[in-house]
Amino acid sequence: MPGTRTRTLTSALPLALAVVGTFVTAVPVAQAASDRAASDRAGDAHHSRPSQCRGQGVDASARIRYRSDVVIKAPLSTVWKLQTDVERWPSWQQPVLTAERLDTGRLGKGSRFRWTTPAPATPTTPATTLEITSTVRQLQRGACVLWSGPAIGQGLRIDEGVHLWTFTEVKGGVRVHTEETWTGAQVEADVPTATAALGAGLEAWLHDLKTTAEHRRK
Repeated sequence: MPGTRTRTLTSALPLALAVVGTFVTAVPVAQAASDRAASDRAGDAHHSRPSQCRGQGVDASARIRYRSDVVIKAPLSTVWKLQTDVERWPSWQQPVLTAERLDTGRLGKGSRFRWTTPAPATPTTPATTLEITSTVRQLQRGACVLWSGPAIGQGLRIDEGVHLWTFTEVKGGVRVHTEETWTGAQVEADVPTATAALGAGLEAWLHDLKTTAEHRRK
């Protein structure tokens, strides 16, 4: 990862897993804040309702959780394809080193995929590469997807991450909403730090998705 980006999030522990999590230090804080401001959020009423995909959502009992959204000025078909074409994630997300489907056909309920991402060293964990095996719990084409699974590396483990994405067409583009929860003794040992790291990862993912989708529209 670029040195300047790494320094930006050093104080928040560079543990930024997103999909089942993704270790990333990719978006400067100012840029993430700008993206959030530009997203034209639906407001408190929108966020007060539990987000779900076909009746399922993130882990309601998890102590580590984060949610955010952004408006992407691109067609829904473009955004949806980017997000669900798992094997192409490394082409537009620098923190994703490898990604492979463990089955064939279009992504759907029950689909599984395995991907890897680097995890920098922290005061309590060594530098490692996380291997994440995700299983799609629910999917509604063009509307939502929910997946979950463990993230395991040498000296580092997240027992389960549950990640929800919803996609809603709005004036001028698509509102993308994301929520994720983590569970596991190692990350729960420092909930504020893990939550800050999870948030950094999700903001980076939204930023990359927005940037890539809007660029392809031009």
